[in-house]
Amino acid sequence: MERILVVEDEQHLADGLRFNLEAEGYDVDVVESGEAALAHLDEPAEVNLVLLDVMLPGMDGFAVATELRRKENYVPVLMLTARGRPDDVVRGFEAGADDYLPKPFDLVVLLARVRGLLRRRSWAQTPAVGDQLSLGDRVIDFQRMELVTEGERVPLTLMETNFLKYLAQRDGQTVSRRAILEDVWGVREDTDTRAIDNFVVRLRRYIEPDATKPRHLVTVRGVGYRFHRDPK
Repeated sequence: MERILVVEDEQHLADGLRFNLEAEGYDVDVVESGEAALAHLDEPAEVNLVLLDVMLPGMDGFAVATELRRKENYVPVLMLTARGRPDDVVRGFEAGADDYLPKPFDLVVLLARVRGLLRRRSWAQTPAVGDQLSLGDRVIDFQRMELVTEGERVPLTLMETNFLKYLAQRDGQTVSRRAILEDVWGVREDTDTRAIDNFVVRLRRYIEPDATKPRHLVTVRGVGYRFHRDPK
């Protein structure tokens, strides 16, 4: 049985999520704060998905997601937020969330997002052939959502995987920051594109031999970025 951790401080919402998720056959734990969520995720029992509210007492959802990724915990995170502004959505992805859902949400949509993230998690744990990108001594495995380098496997978030695949499919093309926001993150309103730059800095640590001198993912000043699978 797959286990879901719900991080929600509003009791009626937490109870409703627990009831509906358990009705779908999931095992559900509920905590009311970011600090409690991190403590719970440090326990040996496996959690397959986190439903993470943004507005929490003390440590907010952005900080929780950031800390999880810092600790190299790549459990899928579905962020729930009443702050549906594009900048908040981008901030959630920048923190390491895999998906977001603005409140109020339709239960059918929530369950579809949950199934989708759990399915991707299952795929990532299953050996797969193909759907890979070789960058020198590094390999991006899009199916398993991980970077393989020198025998080490580094998990990637769903958003990191989608971003890298989007760039790889446009090898040699200049892609604007605005296009990335719209096509990858689904944000179509006026949004601070500097979040893209911060995200790219993180990706360069994965794919570049020297992240301070990028060769695969280069900046096109005033426009965006260009990806080179085989830089000259």
